[in-house]
Amino acid sequence: MAAERGAAAEACVGQVVLPGDLLLLPAQYDEDAEGERLRLSAGAAPVGRLLCGPGLRRCAAGLLVTKCGLLRHRPAGGGAYWVDSQQKRYVPVKGDHVIGIVTAKAGDVFKLDVGGSEPASLSYLAFEGATKRNRPNVQVGDLIYGQFLVANKDMEPEMVCIDSSGKSSGMGIIGQDGFLFKVSLGLIRKLLSPKCEIIQELSQLYPFELVLGMNGRIWVKAKTIQQTLIIVNILEASEYMTAEQRKQALAKFSGN
Repeated sequence: MAAERGAAAEACVGQVVLPGDLLLLPAQYDEDAEGERLRLSAGAAPVGRLLCGPGLRRCAAGLLVTKCGLLRHRPAGGGAYWVDSQQKRYVPVKGDHVIGIVTAKAGDVFKLDVGGSEPASLSYLAFEGATKRNRPNVQVGDLIYGQFLVANKDMEPEMVCIDSSGKSSGMGIIGQDGFLFKVSLGLIRKLLSPKCEIIQELSQLYPFELVLGMNGRIWVKAKTIQQTLIIVNILEASEYMTAEQRKQALAKFSGN
């Protein structure tokens, strides 16, 4: 694709972009990241280094759009571009925290459905304190919250439930009770945002437990089944509700 057919990335922020579109970058960005696809992270990027997020791929001329959605830009640090879409099909990414469903036991490895094109593997040793004699009590159908250690197109995804220091850090088997449901990946990113007000407002309505997976799965548990379903309905509808509509819905259920 010729460079003259592209458009300036800064001018396209907030607009709809389509697969195949070419976005031209300012000259100050490093060229040593060419061809490198970096995932968005909370840490600050080096000055001059561009973070290429979901829906974009680096190419010689700039950024190549790989899925339809709204182009977003975060100028902090070195800058970041990504495509905000309503995608429901999850593609595993190394480091992502997800909710998987145990579908089978294969020797010393568990197979988990994570919503991707193929199941992920999880070793019984990938739990805090697990040894050959002290194996975790994992059964088919259990929900597991973990993160991807290996995730690329040429290998089977591999999950772990421990961090780099061997601690669980909240990962592991999710309780038997509660309600599991699926939402779009865009809503998950919105709920995980540090400035998201939805979770803060819900916490004032009822006390509840919540687990968010980057693969679009949410597990929630409140004191009663009725309260759990109310929270589920508000979370599902929050993707299309304004802040005022959400406050009206919360006020409606505050007396229950």
